[in-house]
Amino acid sequence: MTAPVVSSLRPGSGPRTRLRFRPRFRLLLACLCWLGLSALGGWAVYQAAEQAALEEVQDAGRNRLALYATSLQREIDKYAFFPGIVALQADVQAVLAQPGNAALQLKANTYLEQLSSRAGTLSVYLVDRSGHVLASSNWRRPDSFVGEDLSFRPYVQQALQGGSGRYFGIGTTRGEPGYYLTSTVNSGEGQDVGVAVVKVGLAQLEQSWATAESPVWVSDENSVLILSNVPAWRFATLTELDAAQRARLQSSQQYNRRSLKPLGWKLEQPLEDRGTGQTAGAQLLHIAQGEQDSPAFSSGQFLLQSKALAGTPWTLSVLSPTEASMQLAQSRAWVAAVVIALILLLAAQFYQRRKHAREQLAARQRLQQAYAVLESKVEQRTADLQAANTALQQEVGERIQAEATLRAAQNELVHAGKLAVIGQISTEVAHELNQPLAALRTLAGNSQRFLERGQHEVVRSNLQRMADLADRMGRITGQLRNFARKSFGKPAAVELDKALDAALAVLEARIARSGAIVVRKSASPPVMAWCDAGRVEQVLVNLLGNALDSMQEQALSGRRPCVELECARNQQWAQITVRDHGPGLSEQAASHLFEPFFTTKPEGQGLGLGLSLSANIAQASGGMLQGRNHPEGGAVFTLLLPLADTQPLA
Repeated sequence: MTAPVVSSLRPGSGPRTRLRFRPRFRLLLACLCWLGLSALGGWAVYQAAEQAALEEVQDAGRNRLALYATSLQREIDKYAFFPGIVALQADVQAVLAQPGNAALQLKANTYLEQLSSRAGTLSVYLVDRSGHVLASSNWRRPDSFVGEDLSFRPYVQQALQGGSGRYFGIGTTRGEPGYYLTSTVNSGEGQDVGVAVVKVGLAQLEQSWATAESPVWVSDENSVLILSNVPAWRFATLTELDAAQRARLQSSQQYNRRSLKPLGWKLEQPLEDRGTGQTAGAQLLHIAQGEQDSPAFSSGQFLLQSKALAGTPWTLSVLSPTEASMQLAQSRAWVAAVVIALILLLAAQFYQRRKHAREQLAARQRLQQAYAVLESKVEQRTADLQAANTALQQEVGERIQAEATLRAAQNELVHAGKLAVIGQISTEVAHELNQPLAALRTLAGNSQRFLERGQHEVVRSNLQRMADLADRMGRITGQLRNFARKSFGKPAAVELDKALDAALAVLEARIARSGAIVVRKSASPPVMAWCDAGRVEQVLVNLLGNALDSMQEQALSGRRPCVELECARNQQWAQITVRDHGPGLSEQAASHLFEPFFTTKPEGQGLGLGLSLSANIAQASGGMLQGRNHPEGGAVFTLLLPLADTQPLA
């Protein structure tokens, strides 16, 4: 009887296998149910969050559409009455009645020129019934419209057929895009004798869209993007144009032979088909990596919303990025899934505590033991963190010390750059001081003789001239002393014209010796920059010195060098431009322009640190230094500094 009992208690026997299998199966089933319910709850929350996010994005897009549409309509409507005003002008009607009268044509040209200048339009001109331009606001320009045949242009045909017209196109003469407003001119007998055309530029509106947080464009009846805050998208098409459309556009020259390449975007389902309950007209647009040409807009999924503009065949569209909204929906779904999982775990734990009351005491003991182990680990980890914190504080102190040492070295390097400039111009200063010293010696000798003769008035005059010469020598040495004074880079409000005056005073002797012409343009009111005056003067001395060096061959060949200087306000920047009329920058010099120890000067005439130091000074001031070749010849360096009125009050 004992054998069956022992056999029944052996590991692997039938009864013990069933006892182990059933709890494992129930645990696996409970885990699967827990994961399924958590995933189902997270998916439901994701659907609701996605719908709410898309509704929020679409509401914001509708608001932007309304704002952009209002601004565009206002920009167009403020010029709508201009063609009618031109048509009522007596000089305009007179030149249409007598096309060959030169005096009437001159009056009409003058009137249109004044009207265009005051209204701020691109051009205003008058076309007869045959399509020839009789008078134009740009009649003084070499590319004047006067005499051109514009009968093939659709806006002329629209006006002759319907009395007025509106049309967007690119000019065939100057290639400027613009919006054409036309109106017929009636004679006293009620007959249409010509067409008044007003061309309006929309560049200012595009500039106001440049700060938009998302892409916006206007497409015309041909699906061509005529306006956009993304320059690379202008005059591209939303769809591929067929051969008939391209032939029609080629004959009308509406886009002046632009290539009109399609953007090739991928449009997904409308939102109403995705079950979100949104209104029609909104679509999800996917832009693949590399298809967008502006770094401000990332690739991915966007919400496309469009709106037809009243009174025009145009459609206004905006793109709203959905990546952030989708990420927010995913985050909410994950949080919901975790919360549901925690709730389910708490419910399961409560159920287990009620069902297994006797096992709870043992579990508590094991938990206390685990807590003790965890407490020990926490104490050990705390000690490790304290040691790491001490080491980190020491490293921070060392970095602060290294930063202070680096800043001091930079200040010394900037001061050394000043002394190097002073060394370069010391010869000119010595030559400039020799002449007053020689004059002082001559005047002193003459004054002694005149004093012996009793000619006191002459002596008094000589003494006054000697005092003036001494003041001149003091100004020369004073400028050098002020320039050589060490600067510590503390920013303040600096008037750029005064900094430019100080730099010119330092190089006054060198400019006079080279015979260079300095042309200055100053802004009104004066431009105030937030920077260190001494360091900005050093940058200007370096730039002016390089400009004079680049034009040495002109001075040797008998031509007078010329340096153009301009202080201006460029949006949020204070700008100084230094342009020379030398040979310009070579490709090698342009590619290594601000690298230390790179120079194109002969050996012994420079270390190649001037532009590198100048660029570092501009960057430390919160600005930048740029260099390029001017289209008309010579090099142009632009120093951009923060405006003083954009800085917070101390």
